[in-house]
Amino acid sequence: MDKIEQKICDIIESKKDEIMAFGRDIFCHAELGYKEKRTSGRFVEEMEKLGMSPETGYAITGVKSYLKPKGTEGPTLAVIGEMDALPIPNHPDAWSETGASHCCGHNAQLAGVVGAAMALADPEVAAAMGGNLCFMAVPAEEFVDMEFKNQLMKEGKLGYGGGKCELIRVGAFDDINIALGHHTFPGADYGIYNNSSNGFVNKTVTFKGRAAHAASEPHEGIDALNAATAAMVNIALQQESFRDEDTVRVHGFISGGGTAVNVIADHVTMQYSVRAKTPEAYKDAAAKVDRSLKAAAMATGCGVTIETMAGYMSNVVNPHTEVLESVLDDIAAEGKYTKRRDLLEHSTGSDDFGDVATLMPLVHFSTGGYVGNLHNPDVRVEDEYLAYVITAKIFALTAYRLMKDGAAKAKENIADYKPVMTKEEYLAFMDSMQHTEVVEPTPLPIVGK
Repeated sequence: MDKIEQKICDIIESKKDEIMAFGRDIFCHAELGYKEKRTSGRFVEEMEKLGMSPETGYAITGVKSYLKPKGTEGPTLAVIGEMDALPIPNHPDAWSETGASHCCGHNAQLAGVVGAAMALADPEVAAAMGGNLCFMAVPAEEFVDMEFKNQLMKEGKLGYGGGKCELIRVGAFDDINIALGHHTFPGADYGIYNNSSNGFVNKTVTFKGRAAHAASEPHEGIDALNAATAAMVNIALQQESFRDEDTVRVHGFISGGGTAVNVIADHVTMQYSVRAKTPEAYKDAAAKVDRSLKAAAMATGCGVTIETMAGYMSNVVNPHTEVLESVLDDIAAEGKYTKRRDLLEHSTGSDDFGDVATLMPLVHFSTGGYVGNLHNPDVRVEDEYLAYVITAKIFALTAYRLMKDGAAKAKENIADYKPVMTKEEYLAFMDSMQHTEVVEPTPLPIVGK
């Protein structure tokens, strides 16, 4: 390490208790997407302590905080941390006010960004970097709480369900040239996160039936729950029509419906995600899901409303990993943490870093410190130093090495990157994936009436 890099590590080490306390605080006060008011407020507080003037209100709760004045010559690197959590109220550390829990590790991202900012905001460190840094707290990576998001869209307060997608839409990434991101990965100390992934679309499905007494006059009703059951069977029967190489995943659940056991259900709401390796593949799978839903409605006489919402793009592999490689090698050389696992194979999961990578180069890494399976109530923070402090060091050292020497390595990344889409093409594609289809009920006359 050079003198500045050693100073970065020394500052983070001197602030380790503060960084871990911040990560712990966010972990215990989890909030869902576009509702992260407390979380974004805590991020703003930390940026202001460092002498920055954070800008708020991006995509409702998002925050941007520039290290140097906006418009500073040279590329701008976004150092990104996600804020939202998951609706897992049975986790022992779920916040009672929200029923949300950080079983996703996003609190570690945010703690890492805050810790990195503590070092990179040092005047000597900042002066050694070209271009600019933008520390970003972004909302709503988890595609959950869809009824709430749908309502925001109907009210004109939101364009897309995913936080980074919405930040792209509102222009928050217009002055960003390269991005640095992180994800928690239990079972390893750290690694490079540089793989392709599935993209997806989301569907909110509402079957409309007719209520009736379930015991004495069931024939007078039209059971929306039967329609939902038929739809699930129809969707399952589509599986053999999907190609193995497209890595299609269709999964969903019933989020609401029915009122009582002795009343034929007059409504059922379902949420579905349709994922695949390419946009062409998930469009094909989505069409097969739609016909399964409409067939269920026809068979039962129910009506169905299918609201399709654009999800996330497939991730783009970055050919430049040498800077991140050098940082991970230096972390390993310290000897305390050496268990590395790089994520380089295709993932059937999705996240909206893929949307960012569609437009600009993304440098992406993972750290551990957690046990359990992500998105489950068994997730625990086992090693706060690894989860938060090592994350901060990797964020800070990678950002510095990208931006030192007049941002030479960042410029190399940017020059070699081939955008998948322009911003305009991206927005057009996303908008094309958002539509609503309504099939009206087709009840038969009631026999004997």
